[in-house]
Amino acid sequence: MGYKSEDEIKQALGIESWRNLSKDKVIRLAAMVPDMGTEVALKVVEQFPAFRDLARDAVDAMKNAHESTLSANKESQEYVYLALQDVRETLKGELDKDGLSWENRHYLIEGMRENGRQVCQKDSENKKILNGQLKKVLLGTGAVVALGVAFVGGKVMAESKDSPESPLEA
Repeated sequence: MGYKSEDEIKQALGIESWRNLSKDKVIRLAAMVPDMGTEVALKVVEQFPAFRDLARDAVDAMKNAHESTLSANKESQEYVYLALQDVRETLKGELDKDGLSWENRHYLIEGMRENGRQVCQKDSENKKILNGQLKKVLLGTGAVVALGVAFVGGKVMAESKDSPESPLEA
């Protein structure tokens, strides 16, 4: 079951507001996180001020790491493409020479074809890398939300040792 709004989650927990969230319900809330959309999970966790700062710092750190990886990847890709361009220019220069035999022309043309295949292959590899990086960032963000809910749950348990049904102050 996918929860699409905060109201659906509150209804499933049997509470009217987040102030009525008891420690046992926080544990249930943590178990519900995988069934929440990212936006809904973020809105729920946003109800807890201490977690907002923790999540923001974690997401910022992931964003910075992701941007650093993308920057390094871009530089590497540019170097590869420039090197392949140099090879093409050299092959073209050789092909423009007069008096080449058919075998030599054929060899140079095949070299240009291979170069084109290498460019396509590098482009495909790069897209796979970028897609993998995006998935890692999304998974990391989801983990931060899940850990945040668990953090809030632990905080509620610590604050309510004496009373198992004491509500969480939002």
